[in-house]
Amino acid sequence: MIELKGRTKVAIVETEAGLSILDHAIKHNIDWSYSCARGTCARCRCLITEGGEFLEGITDEEWDRLEPEEFEEGYRLGCQAIIKEDAGNISAANKTYF
Repeated sequence: MIELKGRTKVAIVETEAGLSILDHAIKHNIDWSYSCARGTCARCRCLITEGGEFLEGITDEEWDRLEPEEFEEGYRLGCQAIIKEDAGNISAANKTYF
């Protein structure tokens, strides 16, 4: 399961391996900020408070947009954070800079 916290909506939905956190938010009508969906705008920045180990590794796009301290705190780009196979519980909150 993945808990998605958008700007005003929260939902707990089934995880789908291979989809990003942003894909899940869009699919389930969560009000998640984004502009590009390819890792260049950073509007989909999110804080992973549970289940970061169930996400694929940090991408080059994320290294270009986020600071190392942000990764240590649990931040990822929602469009780049892909759910792994056999994922456990994940919790993500949209935390845009804007």
